[in-house]
Amino acid sequence: MKVAEQFDPASSAVMFTGDCLDLLRSIPNEFVKLVVTSPPYNLGKPYESRLDLGEYLEQQRQVIEQCVRVTSKRGSICWQVGNFVDNGEIVPLDLKLYPIFEGLGLRLRNRIVWHFGHGLHASKRFSGRYEVVLWFTRSSDYTFNLDAVRIPPKYPNKKHFKGPKAGQLSCNPLGKNPTDVWEIPNVKANHVEKTAHPCQFPVELVERLVLSLTDASDWVLDPFMGVGSTAIAALIHGRRTIGAEISSDYVRTAMRRITQAEHGLLRIRPMERAVYDPAEPSKSVPPRYVSFGNQLEQLKLLERGPG
Repeated sequence: MKVAEQFDPASSAVMFTGDCLDLLRSIPNEFVKLVVTSPPYNLGKPYESRLDLGEYLEQQRQVIEQCVRVTSKRGSICWQVGNFVDNGEIVPLDLKLYPIFEGLGLRLRNRIVWHFGHGLHASKRFSGRYEVVLWFTRSSDYTFNLDAVRIPPKYPNKKHFKGPKAGQLSCNPLGKNPTDVWEIPNVKANHVEKTAHPCQFPVELVERLVLSLTDASDWVLDPFMGVGSTAIAALIHGRRTIGAEISSDYVRTAMRRITQAEHGLLRIRPMERAVYDPAEPSKSVPPRYVSFGNQLEQLKLLERGPG
């Protein structure tokens, strides 16, 4: 692994320890195809300071402006958020953040609902079991590879019952559109991907975005990298990746996971695995070991800000 002091566009992967704005300002205009991230929710987690909501949104605006600048005209930005909770009252962050993206000229293609089965139990409201991915594009000419992320049809043997196609299969042979509601388990204690990070992205959630919104060798940026799930999803599918993370502990965890993936030792939950059905346990698929080959010679770790 090489250590660098400034952003190097010749790398396959760049991991930056520090404020993401310092890294973003060093990236050329329209350089990345996809930005995908889950920013802090302003809940006072160990990696963030709880701010007044207005201060938080201003902080987000500064990052979003830079992300728009570095995203190509055919690129996408996916901002995954949940709720800000204040004294039992919830504030949907996607509703607060949408005007920022709209004001910068981005176009909302989907408001994807990520549904999961486990989480905190509420006693004075219904327990929350979903978060949202806002998928924006910079223009009307954007990369979208639907065939790469099709899923098995619910009724694979369903046929047309009348008309010129009567008797023929009515579903797409490549599978169906996964729609804008995604049921993917979140990373809790027994998840094969669990690390010390309290709010970790499942790799398969990012995989679906990487495969559908980028092509081979495109750059994928995560300004709030955490423990590197976006980087892993990008690298195992032949993309290049840039990530920033303010916690050096999380960067070390991300590097360890990437090293494990390089040697085929990292376990992740397979994309094709159905959510576990106790009535039919034989449907379950074992964890997947992933590998993206020997790329660490092209991976740069930025230990200081670029200025």
